[in-house]
Amino acid sequence: MLESWLDMARSLPLKKRLARARKKSWPVPSWVIIRTARKVRTHAGRRHWRTSRIKP
Repeated sequence: MLESWLDMARSLPLKKRLARARKKSWPVPSWVIIRTARKVRTHAGRRHWRTSRIKP
């Protein structure tokens, strides 16, 4: 019940930005790490929900 009320409080553009940021914040796939012989191990666009905020 509380979650649905919080979702109503957010505007549609903010929901879209949050959804896009959530999709982009995935780790590097394991096959990429294997294929590049561990040269690519981190994702530059990775974001933690506590440390960095998204513009409202």
